[in-house]
Amino acid sequence: MNQQKKILAICGSTRQDSVNHHLINEIISVYRSQFQFESYTGIAGIIAFNPDISEAAQPEAVLAFRKAIREADGVLICTPEYAHGVPGALKNALDWTVGSADFSGKPTALITASTDGSYAHASLLEILRTIDTKNVNDHHLLIQFIKAKMDGGNKLSHQPTIAAIEMLMKAFGSTINNK
Repeated sequence: MNQQKKILAICGSTRQDSVNHHLINEIISVYRSQFQFESYTGIAGIIAFNPDISEAAQPEAVLAFRKAIREADGVLICTPEYAHGVPGALKNALDWTVGSADFSGKPTALITASTDGSYAHASLLEILRTIDTKNVNDHHLLIQFIKAKMDGGNKLSHQPTIAAIEMLMKAFGSTINNK
């Protein structure tokens, strides 16, 4: 029997009732028969990146984040855009991985779901390329005006967006399963 591949799902918002948390939960619900998901909810607890802290002295929250990345077969990041940029907690968490190989060759998919999102999306794609994620150029989706594409129960109701997520997850899954 094939063991399910593990996807680490990271939300770029620290707000628990964020649209991006709802979107991740919906993706998990739809794809749980195909993948084992772990929702990473600890980015708010990661202290500010400090390059003077040696790898051996990194705080437990940083070590746990990096371990979760290493143990996953793939990483799904779903994030809003804040003030035309990457949310600070997400950027900070990613900064802790720059000097490591934790993301190197790791299949990674990016969904930016926000009002505009284009600035954060472009910035995150560059960050993810810099830390050497695998196939992020092929596995990313910008969902603009996300709130207009959800119903009153915070579920996606916009069929073209649902279809785009299906295409993304199919391609992402193929990369993970063939790694």
